[in-house]
Amino acid sequence: MIVLGIETSCDETAAAVVAETGEAQRPWRIRSSVVASQVAIHREWGGVVPELSARQHVRDICGVVERALADAGVTEYGAIAVTQGPGLVGSLLVGLSFAKALAWARGVPLVPVHHLAGHIESLVLEGGEMPLPAVVLVVSGGHTSLYRIEAPGAYELLGRTRDDAAGEAYDKVAKLLGLGYPGGPAIDRLAPAGDDRAVLFPKTRLTHADRNAPHVPGHRDFSFSGLKTSVLRHVTARRAALGLVESDPLPRTEVVDICASFQRVVVETLLDRLFDAARWYGAHSVGIAGGVSANSRLRADARARGEARGLPVFIPSPALSTDNAAMIAAAGLRRYRGGAAVDRDVNAEANLALP
Repeated sequence: MIVLGIETSCDETAAAVVAETGEAQRPWRIRSSVVASQVAIHREWGGVVPELSARQHVRDICGVVERALADAGVTEYGAIAVTQGPGLVGSLLVGLSFAKALAWARGVPLVPVHHLAGHIESLVLEGGEMPLPAVVLVVSGGHTSLYRIEAPGAYELLGRTRDDAAGEAYDKVAKLLGLGYPGGPAIDRLAPAGDDRAVLFPKTRLTHADRNAPHVPGHRDFSFSGLKTSVLRHVTARRAALGLVESDPLPRTEVVDICASFQRVVVETLLDRLFDAARWYGAHSVGIAGGVSANSRLRADARARGEARGLPVFIPSPALSTDNAAMIAAAGLRRYRGGAAVDRDVNAEANLALP
């Protein structure tokens, strides 16, 4: 089967064509993947503006889908997979409405997909099926969650962020330091030049369960708001000590040290939770997906920890780390072959839970 995937959950308009291979270990192959980024539009505002995002999706989606089909050299496909949620509801509605109309016009099934399921399946797209059970960290600007996978397509939530997602913390710290948007790549570029022990920012470790999700052990959860506040206090204190006003930048030597110290704490926090959960649940492999998985230190440190523990570590290439439609098509194929009901009457859900 060949599937057309469509993704518009945030600020990338994406379409892709993915085909089944018939192989058990590597079940899917990407025939094409097209992404129209809106970073330049939102950079002026220091973050994603939902209204602008939805309007740009409307402008881009026809051309992006046409390009994906042309690049793949296909005119026929067996199903359409589309992101149903979570995300910005206006953005989601553009992709979902387009996919519904196209599925009706072509007479093919519509498979709604959870955005995080797409990130998880991006690991399989490149690395093949993960040895199960596995523990996967999904980390991005909007999500920081741990999942256990006992069987293909079965995702069990182990932990999540209580406040800021890791990628969100990167963006806010970068803005504080005057590094622009998006913050993750900017901090990652500067951090290697700094001393990662120059500033001893604290690591938050939660031990109590979330009252909104009492079934989730607290020590599997994440929190980055305290770290963000610590960076703010440090920067404020250093500006005062140097006689600078709020608009004045800190010396570059201090900025790179802050970037390195902040990044070390974030990476250690993420990997501590991931490998602790892998040990606790007897995982045979671990994975890291989502936009923050493109971070150079996170990738290097994860592979080093995996090698030391004898655990295979699955991380997608940078092109599949950020939002894309190939992962949505793969997750759609997983759901379709698993017997999931297909329904053209589904609606966008900004806070859709991953079952």
